[in-house]
Amino acid sequence: DREIPLFCPATLPVSASISFRMSLKSVNFWLGACRNSPYSSAWPSSFSYQLVISPLILKKQTRNLILDYITKPNSIILAVSPANVDLVNSESLKLAKQVDPEGRRTIGVLTKLDLMDAGTNALEILTGRVLPLKLGFIGVVNRSQQDIVGNKPMSEALKAEAEFFKHHPAYKSIAIRCGTPFLAKTLNNILMNHIRERLPDMKTRINTLIGQTQQELTSYGDPVLSGKGEHRSSLILKLLNKFANDFISSIDGTSREISTKELCGGARIYYIFNNVFGTALESINPCGNLSTQDIRIAIRNSTGPRPSLFVPEIAFDLLVKPQIQLLEPPSLRCVELVYDELMKICHNCGGKEVKQYPRLHAKLLEVVSDLLRERLTPTSDYVESLIAIQRAYINTNHPDFIGGGGAISDLVKRMERRRKEHEKHNRKTNNTSSINTHHPTLTNGSAAGLKDDPLDVLTISDGYKESTSSKDFAALSNGTSTPVNNSASWAQREGFLTYFFGSGNKPERTSLPEQQINRANTYNKSAIDIGELERKLAGVNLNGSYSEESHNLTEQEEMETQLIRSLITSYFNIVRKMVQDVVPKAIMHLLVNNSRESVQNRLVAELYKEDLFVDLLQEDENLASERQKCQTMLDVYKKAFEIINEAM
Repeated sequence: DREIPLFCPATLPVSASISFRMSLKSVNFWLGACRNSPYSSAWPSSFSYQLVISPLILKKQTRNLILDYITKPNSIILAVSPANVDLVNSESLKLAKQVDPEGRRTIGVLTKLDLMDAGTNALEILTGRVLPLKLGFIGVVNRSQQDIVGNKPMSEALKAEAEFFKHHPAYKSIAIRCGTPFLAKTLNNILMNHIRERLPDMKTRINTLIGQTQQELTSYGDPVLSGKGEHRSSLILKLLNKFANDFISSIDGTSREISTKELCGGARIYYIFNNVFGTALESINPCGNLSTQDIRIAIRNSTGPRPSLFVPEIAFDLLVKPQIQLLEPPSLRCVELVYDELMKICHNCGGKEVKQYPRLHAKLLEVVSDLLRERLTPTSDYVESLIAIQRAYINTNHPDFIGGGGAISDLVKRMERRRKEHEKHNRKTNNTSSINTHHPTLTNGSAAGLKDDPLDVLTISDGYKESTSSKDFAALSNGTSTPVNNSASWAQREGFLTYFFGSGNKPERTSLPEQQINRANTYNKSAIDIGELERKLAGVNLNGSYSEESHNLTEQEEMETQLIRSLITSYFNIVRKMVQDVVPKAIMHLLVNNSRESVQNRLVAELYKEDLFVDLLQEDENLASERQKCQTMLDVYKKAFEIINEAM
């Protein structure tokens, strides 16, 4: 709605012509003239308004305006047509037929029945023989222009209309179904019948809205309890218990508000233990950061200035402990992830009933957060101690540990398999070479240069090269020994730790065969050769580390390196399995279960204090406004429900 003031300056002519381009819309519009202006004395005594209206535009706008209403399926179409005009040309009936082709909700109204030509009548139309409509045609006689000018009362006009139908020879048989009163009664009956048909559905919908609104209002809390002092303590205790129960049920998986879109609560903690933490541990390579040079340096450093025929056991300890330390970061990260999930559970507890009191909700989060932080430190310390315990003592007597004998047996089998493959390859190569060059063929499947390959013969030391075979190593892996000179007692204990590491009772030199003693002496003499010493010193950098480019591994060094790798992998897998099992248990005991069991007592001890009630129960203003709106809508729905019950 807009009011347009018109101000006319004194220079305007006495008669003014103002043109408007009109547009029909379903809004109210009026034009007013304001004479309270400095130029009121210059205003003309009369205005001449000339409306310039395009017939095509006006017709289109009128049509669209009518269609906006009659296209609605619940509307009743009142098609008014003059009786003195052919019914085929009735615009109202054309529009009605367009949106209601079956004529189910169209009422035909015929006017100007008293102005029809003499000898003609509309009885065929009123009885539905020309154009059948479900609601029928009703004839009316309105006041004439002379009656309007003469201010004829409506009561007299209605009487005149009734007399017309009663005494008209064509309409007297249907006079009771003609006239304005009958039209009003018919429309009223149609409207009431339509309402009654829709009432059951409306009643059901309103009843549903009442239930939903009542539930929403309940979630906002009871304003009566928050205002009276005698109810504050019970309200605080109720909210504390609700928050604690929601926290516990979310962890246990018994919450009624469990999400179906993503893992949450206790299910997510399980996912962290089995998927995130387990995958992180499995992705650690036991020897991933250990190069061959690192292993060789560790072996050399553990022997000091003394030469050794055996791999020192301390080298294994030095190498495996840093590898065990690799398990600590994912373990501590697992603790942090569970802590974060508990904090997330805490923030989702309470619902609207608790959140309507912002200060209380903030205090609840603060208390539970403090509780979780208190449990985080001892949990992390315990997990760190688990890793430290494993590094403190390397238990090589563990039943699942592969042991020295087992490692040697596996290595012997692997090296023997590689040796056979190498010999097979050399036989094929030498056979082809002898055919082409007429060289003598090597017998017994061995090549002349095979002895130079590090894979041809598995050797622990030159002193044991001929006397120790794969059978001897297999016997070591089973906890037995191969008899040497029948008086040897150096292999009474199991496998690698007493033999290869040399940490147990070392073999007596006098029990060895004379041939082996001679070879050992030969090896020791060659070890102190000046040229050999200079060559080895050339492979040492200024910082004391070996250069891989200048130092090729001997047969014994290669086997020692592979043995160390095998032992590290075996022991690391044992520790990893233990950590994967114990860390989740420690987190559940020290962090999850402890917090779960003490959260309710902590909340009551920290917040159930009378001097805090007033401050904690300060209601959110926006929430109070929403509750008031909800209460108003609930009253409206209840009133509508009562009206429908009365109408039915």
